[in-house]
Amino acid sequence: MQSTRRNTEGRPLGTCDPSSSGSPAHGGGSRFEFQSLLSSRAPAADPTSARLRVSESPVHRRGSFPLAGGGSSPAPPPQVPEEDRIDLNPSFLGIALRSLLAIDLWLSKKLGVCAGESSSWGSMRPLMKLLEISGHGIPWLLGTLYCLSRSDSWAGREVLMNLLFALLLDLLLVSLIKGLVRRRRPAHNQMDMFFTVSVDKYSFPSGHTTRAALVSRFILNHLVLAIPLRVLVVLWAFILGLSRVMLGRHNVTDVAFGFFLGYMQYSIVDYCWLSPHTAPVLFVLWNQP
Repeated sequence: MQSTRRNTEGRPLGTCDPSSSGSPAHGGGSRFEFQSLLSSRAPAADPTSARLRVSESPVHRRGSFPLAGGGSSPAPPPQVPEEDRIDLNPSFLGIALRSLLAIDLWLSKKLGVCAGESSSWGSMRPLMKLLEISGHGIPWLLGTLYCLSRSDSWAGREVLMNLLFALLLDLLLVSLIKGLVRRRRPAHNQMDMFFTVSVDKYSFPSGHTTRAALVSRFILNHLVLAIPLRVLVVLWAFILGLSRVMLGRHNVTDVAFGFFLGYMQYSIVDYCWLSPHTAPVLFVLWNQP
């Protein structure tokens, strides 16, 4: 007779022990449940499947809680342009310059009482425009050339030659600075000036003021005048500079720097003084018929 195969505990194979059917009192059943739990959680420990499940969740699709180290990193925020950034710690020099600019604009607008016919001093505008023509470069250049052609003395020609050199130097330096700085004229200005060129749309520095300071210092140093006439020359230069602000042509700082530049230009002319000894070619050419 064929014997039935038995397991190690002496029970026939194929029979199940009723005590091992999942009773918690038996160690084998609890071990079987623990192993089944481990096997059911094993796929969740896979990082790939975890990322896939999280990526499919609506929270991840909205981008509210991106994975740290999983997938592509979010795009960085756009950079703000340099001119639109707010300097939270400005320097003392920057604060001082901004304050000076604000005061300059405010004071220039207050003093522009002849900027238009409807201004508070609008009736004085024609007189201010005549004063403007008296400081224009073209009348001074034409007048100097005419006097130079009519002069018959070496001393007179020397003075007039240097005055012409000073006027040309003034035109060159003012045009160069205006082209570099490119400061616009005040908003309340009316562009009805006498004979303007391309750089005259810029404001800094005031060419009329530089010319007035240059010419007045030149006249006071090389012409013998009575005291009343010397006072009139100084008053002309000062009122001409003030009229530039009253007409709305320039800001206060444009005129202030114009006085300084004109004063320094005469120092350059005096240092480079032209004479028959330093520039004989010019005087010889001018004396030719």
